[in-house]
Amino acid sequence: MELELLKKLVSIPSHFGQEEKISEFIANFLENYSKVQIQEVEGFGNNVIASLRGKKTTIVLNGHMDTVGLSDGWNKNPWGEQEGDRFYGVGSADMKGGLAALISAFIEMSMLSRRERPEIIFTAVVDEEGYSHGAWELIKSKKLEKADLVLIGEPTNERLMLGARGRFVIQIEAFGRKAHAARPENGINAIEELSKVLANLHKARKKKHKKLGEGSFCVLSIEGNADGLSVPEYAKAIIDRHVVIGEDWEFVKGSLEKVLKRAGVKAQIKIEKYQRPTPEMLPYYVKENSKIVKLFKRVFESVTGKELEVTYGASVGDFNYFGTYLGKPTLVFGPIGENWHSANEWVSLSSVKRVKQVYVEFLKALI
Repeated sequence: MELELLKKLVSIPSHFGQEEKISEFIANFLENYSKVQIQEVEGFGNNVIASLRGKKTTIVLNGHMDTVGLSDGWNKNPWGEQEGDRFYGVGSADMKGGLAALISAFIEMSMLSRRERPEIIFTAVVDEEGYSHGAWELIKSKKLEKADLVLIGEPTNERLMLGARGRFVIQIEAFGRKAHAARPENGINAIEELSKVLANLHKARKKKHKKLGEGSFCVLSIEGNADGLSVPEYAKAIIDRHVVIGEDWEFVKGSLEKVLKRAGVKAQIKIEKYQRPTPEMLPYYVKENSKIVKLFKRVFESVTGKELEVTYGASVGDFNYFGTYLGKPTLVFGPIGENWHSANEWVSLSSVKRVKQVYVEFLKALI
């Protein structure tokens, strides 16, 4: 079932902001197996929520339905093409392969009695590739209050991801003083002064975390221009700042302010968070020696005969919301694939089947 479902999901274009058709398909498909709720996310189509009654633990199965856009360079059919064990298509790995495995595992569990399964809440959300409107709508609706843990099917190459760095997007503005460009000493060049800040970002203090590693800076854009033959009086930069646990906004801003002082910046500088429509994506991690992780390891090894590798995310996703704002242990485990967000994205069909079986056995083991 999971392979045919994967092919169908990939055949439905679902760029973030345009998820109506795929959410409708998934909702209609699941109605044969469970009661389905539709949760409207304004401007993004609908989240899909399905549940199964069971005993003991309540687990949330989560996946996102959206993809990024079609890039240049494809020489495979972006809406689905099989070549051996590889299935090519936009979103095949990120994350329609994992989504197909989650749905298939949910359906298999629906065939069991309540005594043979945990409480399961399946959720398919919109806009993961944008601002996580779907995940945030789901969390703030309180529909997951009963949850004990979350399992997300993002592609991890069959490794178990137990946490991820968080992220702030920073806007830095420089306000200089206008003067004739032939007499630059009479003004303060905002572009040059802002460049001093950017050139010294590597000197800003960063903390290290024993599992998540170290934070990072990356300049995403810079703009500024002169009014004719004048010293530029304004410039602006947008900077990515990935953070680890222990690095909050005050820490990040404070470390940048110290950089300004050491660099001798003359312009007036304003540092603020770049405004986003949903909350910040904060870092989280799950302890590797926790009972739930040990259980997942045992299940993986019994299904595959291999030792499970643990990893941690360098970047952000909906898992940050579930791991912080929902505040529940959040495990991320999905199939093998490559070329996420680029041409000729593919997912391994055998891995999708294997991942689905790991999900099923893990769900059974929870009771």
